Amino acid sequence: MDRQEAIEYLLDHYQNPRNSGTLEDADVTMPGGNPGCGDVVTIYLKVDQAHDAIERVTFEGQGCTISQAAASILTELVAERPLSAIEAMDFNDMIDLLGRDVVNSRPRCATLALGTLKAAITKYRTDQAKAAFDGAA
Repeated sequence: MDRQEAIEYLLDHYQNPRNSGTLEDADVTMPGGNPGCGDVVTIYLKVDQAHDAIERVTFEGQGCTISQAAASILTELVAERPLSAIEAMDFNDMIDLLGRDVVNSRPRCATLALGTLKAAITKYRTDQAKAAFDGAA
């Protein structure tokens, strides 16, 4: 994807966000933000426990075009994927997906949603382990 295509891709997701809004039956609600620039994203995660995969993921947020477009793009990318695949994703993968030459000067904005989703998965795993421990006690 060339620079202009990357810009148009980001603008489309910013102006027409996919999977935007709350998820009432989410297993985890995880806020994230970049204090330095004011970008905020909240990830709502519902897990398909039988397959240890994402059942549904949505987001709410405010901030720059890159941070909000990245959240929209990420929710499409990870739909129904195993949690382990998301845990293995590298922040550079996200930057490459968005167009490195377009977002390279704003890596925190480009990776905010991925970092927040990874934190949501960690919280989910911790909650599951705690529930299993409490059930065994």
